[in-house]
Amino acid sequence: MDEAFRTESRRVLATLIRILGDFDLAEEALHEAFAAAVVQWERDGVPANPRAWLVSAGRFKAVDAIRRRSRLQAALPELAQREQERTASGDSATTESTIDEGTQDDQLRLIFACCHPALSPETQVALTLREVCGLRTEEIAAAFLTSPATIAQRIVRGKNKIRDAKIPYNVPAKEEMHARLESVLAVVYLVFNEGYSSSIGDQVTRPALSEEAIRLGRLLLELAPDAEVQGLLALMLLQESRRTARTSPSGDIILLEEQNRTLWNRAHIDEGIAHVRRALSTGPIGVYTVQGAIAAVHAEANAPEATDWSQIVALYDLLYRIDPSPIIELNRAVAVAMRDGPAAGIELIEAILTRGELQNYHLTYAAQADLYRRLGNRAAARRAYQQAIDLAKQEPEIRFLRKRLQELA
Repeated sequence: MDEAFRTESRRVLATLIRILGDFDLAEEALHEAFAAAVVQWERDGVPANPRAWLVSAGRFKAVDAIRRRSRLQAALPELAQREQERTASGDSATTESTIDEGTQDDQLRLIFACCHPALSPETQVALTLREVCGLRTEEIAAAFLTSPATIAQRIVRGKNKIRDAKIPYNVPAKEEMHARLESVLAVVYLVFNEGYSSSIGDQVTRPALSEEAIRLGRLLLELAPDAEVQGLLALMLLQESRRTARTSPSGDIILLEEQNRTLWNRAHIDEGIAHVRRALSTGPIGVYTVQGAIAAVHAEANAPEATDWSQIVALYDLLYRIDPSPIIELNRAVAVAMRDGPAAGIELIEAILTRGELQNYHLTYAAQADLYRRLGNRAAARRAYQQAIDLAKQEPEIRFLRKRLQELA
């Protein structure tokens, strides 16, 4: 049952939201469906199509809930109308096969609803991470360095806006697609990043999230064969290719330069590089395509010393011109250090901190500490490692940083 909830819950929820037209009702129906499954599957065995069973059960549970609540009686005609419209359009949920087909891109529909331009960017991100990815409010707050109460307010406002403005649960027509694509790509990448490097907790990765983001990226590419969509898919594939090599059997972090590259997923690498090449050749070149190209340079190196750091620095120069952010500047500083030596990287990182940027970002100090360590300045490295530890929230990262600090003692 835990595996079914992990793999199916978000897709089932997306379909229930589409069918019922109400976030809260769909979430309640989802939990009731899983509660029913615990009893029935234990008795009768897991059905051939668990997802379809859960959607059907959730839909019927929702209808029962509406009937039980007098304050929601007014919703019955609307729900009945939805059922009639879905049946008339061939979108009936009465059979497992039909339900299974209908759920294939319901999460994509839900993402476009959550990323509607009527919602603020902050609300788009919070709502998508909560409803599409299933992150808890506390996890989203930790990822964006804000309070759970603030995130909860954004989520409630987003749900109310979608309901009151009757924002449709559909993938927009081609003429509207590009206007809304940028925010959707940003959210899909945030979903991937939370899976690739969990912002909080005792695990480095959350594979279900990164795999789901890649699946959504493929769907988006079918709908909108845009260079940046291709670039994002390439970036996610290339980063995900290293997942198995990024942690030890005990769950500890293994840095890129220390990874066993024979564990990298060659199928992901080959597909990702092919997407990068197509994106670069079709253009226009955007942030995801350039980041994909950087990941491709890493993937093409059979050993750390074979990495073309000059090419990576040049790509970061291009990326910074497109999107001049301090995070990109920090990553460029690390690349410069690998090309020109630790002192060059330290100078660039200290310039970022002097401007008052990234002072609450643990990876700033982790990068600074590593460069001081390479330079042999043990005292400065210890101070920076301690600052990184104080700011880090992911347990494996904290263990890794403490180990580095202990090695300097």
